[in-house]
Amino acid sequence: MELRQLEYFVAVVEEANFTRAAERLHVAQPGVSAQIKRLEHELGQELLDRSGRSVRPTEVGAAVLPYARAALSAVSGVRLAVEELTGLVRGHVAIGTVTSHNVDLPTLLAEFHEDHPAVEITLTTDSSDGLVDALRGGRLDAAIIAYGTTPPPGLELHVVTQDTIVAAVSRDHELAKRSTIPLDALRDRVLIALPRGAGIRSLLDEACATAGFTPHIAFEAGTPAVLAELAARGLGIAIVPSGVVRRREDLCALTITRPALRGALAFAWRAEGPVSPAARALIGRARQLIGRA
Repeated sequence: MELRQLEYFVAVVEEANFTRAAERLHVAQPGVSAQIKRLEHELGQELLDRSGRSVRPTEVGAAVLPYARAALSAVSGVRLAVEELTGLVRGHVAIGTVTSHNVDLPTLLAEFHEDHPAVEITLTTDSSDGLVDALRGGRLDAAIIAYGTTPPPGLELHVVTQDTIVAAVSRDHELAKRSTIPLDALRDRVLIALPRGAGIRSLLDEACATAGFTPHIAFEAGTPAVLAELAARGLGIAIVPSGVVRRREDLCALTITRPALRGALAFAWRAEGPVSPAARALIGRARQLIGRA
């Protein structure tokens, strides 16, 4: 039995797919399948149910899973102990980010690389929901995320900005002369919003569900700037942070009331579990950079 086999097994269970697990591990998919088959042959039991569209652990696989995770965690702990005692900062750091934010990420990564050239950095983009899941699952060391009124549990957060969420309309829109709008008044309006999984979109969907309606989202785009541009062209009402509208003269911002909506952008990392010296150094550098901003 090899640690690599346990690592592959855990990755396939967490991704529920051999191809995604291989991409996560940066190896060829046939290699993942072959190593897991060898592990199953050695144990004399099938660990994975491959019959459905997604891969699931068998009863034996589910029993093995916590022990496999514990073994991998123990090995990680050995490496961390050595690095702590020797003062070495090396290895790999995985950082994720939403597509739209005001963090000077290039400066952060450049300064970190200058201080720790032996550390390999991987940068990925995803929705806030996807980033939170990756942080909790240990696939990311840190991430820039957006969220609504309730911070996601299980994470440490260093807040970058907090902003009011507004309804943005073009200057010639029938609502342009108003300064506020109740959430319920958006019930039958054509809205422009971020896709599902984005922090602001989750905040909007939850607020509308509480108010008893489903918002009519006619257009979706991955960044608030694109939402604002669509609203300026008269295609609907964009749900965006107020800061996006302040930078434009062709839009009017209506503060959403009853309830008011506020969002936050934060640098996040897992609250529990081992943190490598490299990840700890990156988190420290990020907090310094955010403090300077």
